[in-house]
Amino acid sequence: MTESSASFRLVGAHPASTVPATSAASGRKRFRRTTVLAGFVLAVMVLGCLFPEQMAGNDPSILHLAFVDHAPDAEFWFGTDSLGRDIYSIIWEGGRTSLTVGLLSTAVIAVLGMTYGCVSGMASGGTDGIMMRFVELCQSVPRLLSQILLLSLLGTPDVLELALVIGVTGWFALARMVRGEVRQIRDSDYILAARCMGASFCRIMRRHLVPNVISAVLFVIVSSVSTGMVMEATLSFMGLGLPVDVVSLGSMLALADKALLLNTWWVIVFPGLFLMVILLCLTTLGQAFRRIHERGPSNL
Repeated sequence: MTESSASFRLVGAHPASTVPATSAASGRKRFRRTTVLAGFVLAVMVLGCLFPEQMAGNDPSILHLAFVDHAPDAEFWFGTDSLGRDIYSIIWEGGRTSLTVGLLSTAVIAVLGMTYGCVSGMASGGTDGIMMRFVELCQSVPRLLSQILLLSLLGTPDVLELALVIGVTGWFALARMVRGEVRQIRDSDYILAARCMGASFCRIMRRHLVPNVISAVLFVIVSSVSTGMVMEATLSFMGLGLPVDVVSLGSMLALADKALLLNTWWVIVFPGLFLMVILLCLTTLGQAFRRIHERGPSNL
């Protein structure tokens, strides 16, 4: 029996005792450092976008016609675009516009998604089914197609209108998540007590539903900021978003459609990197919020 058992070797998952105890702790430590770094970089970039005058090397409103499509040098750190604007100077103002669009669209998504999800979660079975079928029907339409349709009706939008279009077409996934969370807690004692005491739905939603579901959907709300910025850049690149005279990361990239053909790589690389860094920081923070909700703050 001993000889036969010695000829076999255990394969597959190892026992829990053989897993190094420090691997999970080191993974959490790396993730914590990455999250802190992402938050610090995002804070610096947001402050730079809020106060672009302090970051600009040249006046962003000046068109340096003698230096059109000028390569990066000591005077123009990121070069100039096809209009002669200093890319380093206008990239901070463009980032502020893109962040504004992302935050406003996220606010629209949060209000619509949270309200609709709470109403659907507290409704009866028939009403809840109808409301969810409507959400599924809206989700079946490609989001970009819906935005193009709405923008064609509005014409050339401003910052507020573009944020509204992005928000109105992007709250469906959040509503479904909120509805699922509300369905789990709607029969709780404190909610039943509030209903028996005659509390209105708005009060129940404000005092009980939203505080209990916000942690579960906070990562979706944070991710919506990056999604709004991406949609703004996409629509502006397609010529359907903000006009060229309104400086944003999307409108800057819209001028870069021929950058590679003209070998003016800096026109598209620096605004693209700026946008990518912001999106990466927001994604990292969103994942941190999700991990906190799933595993608790001690396991971040």
